[in-house]
Amino acid sequence: MRALIQRVSSAFVAVDGQTAGEIGPGLLVLVCAMQGDGEKESEWLARKVVNLRIFRDDARRMNRSLLDTGGAALVVSQFTLAAETKGNRPGFSTAAAPDEGRRLYEHFSQKIASHGVTVANGVFGAEMKVSLVNDGPVTIWLDTAE
Repeated sequence: MRALIQRVSSAFVAVDGQTAGEIGPGLLVLVCAMQGDGEKESEWLARKVVNLRIFRDDARRMNRSLLDTGGAALVVSQFTLAAETKGNRPGFSTAAAPDEGRRLYEHFSQKIASHGVTVANGVFGAEMKVSLVNDGPVTIWLDTAE
């Protein structure tokens, strides 16, 4: 699985002009299941996201995790993270099939919540508008295959 995480002061996602999910301080997590991914990858990625120390401590060093800060996670599915960019038009054949992608997206969100983190979600497969206030900015790429 792949995820692009951004530390945010706030973020929300809207579908058809209606807010689907919204958080205050925490992480915006754009996530994509790849072919061959399973619950093992989903669980590893969820643990990594909640434990990654990318929030500032009192000395202003990145030394605190989402669990340490009590922040929330806005999880948004984004199959374009599977983009193959060899040519000028991206291809997405390495992304998981939609049914499997949805299952792993939901499993990933549930695993984050199981750590005690408040989770808000986008709508899988929908065209969404995502708004965020980046904090830092801090943006980190995670890939279970690396």
